[in-house]
Amino acid sequence: MYKRIRELREDLDMPQREIAEKLGCSQRVYSNYERGDIDIPTEILIKLSDLHGVSVDYILGLTSERTPYKRDN
Repeated sequence: MYKRIRELREDLDMPQREIAEKLGCSQRVYSNYERGDIDIPTEILIKLSDLHGVSVDYILGLTSERTPYKRDN
């Protein structure tokens, strides 16, 4: 999972600081997510999924299919 969020961020060519701002956390906290030092809260997983246009299952490594699940808001 941690490798995937780093790869997704790099695909967007965005620094950690910018992703952290979009998620509403500090760059240090986001860096900890990427390294796997702290667990990623469900709320942040959903935000990452929306930001990158992929499913939470993809981020978690449960599927290799990037297509997001259509959910009601």
